[in-house]
Amino acid sequence: MNVISKVIELKDIHKSYRIGDSEFTVLKGIDLQIEEGEFIALMGPSGSGKSTLLNIVGCLDRPTSGQFLLLGQEISQTSDDELARVRREELGFIFQTFNLIGRISVLKNVEVPMMLSGVTREKRKERALKLLESVGIAHRINFSPQNISGGERQRVAIARALANNPKIIIADEPTGNLDLKNSNEVMKILSNLYKEGRTIIMVTHNPEITENCSRVIRLRDGRILENAS
Repeated sequence: MNVISKVIELKDIHKSYRIGDSEFTVLKGIDLQIEEGEFIALMGPSGSGKSTLLNIVGCLDRPTSGQFLLLGQEISQTSDDELARVRREELGFIFQTFNLIGRISVLKNVEVPMMLSGVTREKRKERALKLLESVGIAHRINFSPQNISGGERQRVAIARALANNPKIIIADEPTGNLDLKNSNEVMKILSNLYKEGRTIIMVTHNPEITENCSRVIRLRDGRILENAS
């Protein structure tokens, strides 16, 4: 696997929130570079800022100050419509709570991102089937997400995250709601994606699932403590 270029550059990132008359600073000068093809784990206690940092990297929130370059693009200068396109086509999201649509089938859930990007019905169905097969869930394509297990839901969510062939996978506690067996299966899929050259950024509380990551970034009180390989 060849590391080609920086896909994320964060320079002196601060993030503050105002609640009533008080201002709370969550991120306090984050400097971080992530290369193409890395598998990064963000770790830290509750309140350390890791979820806020992940939201900024995933273009779900904007920093209060500092510079954020995503795939060479300065995000602070980017319109809301362009950010929506970036989230849809350049990033793939995997959430702890799966965030699947219960009223449609597993297959249709994976098709949704492609539908939003204007992919034809035939092509999106073909790709969705291939992705579901790749994560071992093709036998559930006509089921509702409400009628499959948590481990199966997370595999559907991974297939959905890959629908538009994103450059970066954002995973927020992807094993947080899973038992040990399903956690291992999900991490095996993510490890295989990493070996294929995908860039993955994952928030986790569990040090046991970071053994296949290329780096662990530890945060405390809004600052990076260490960059460990």
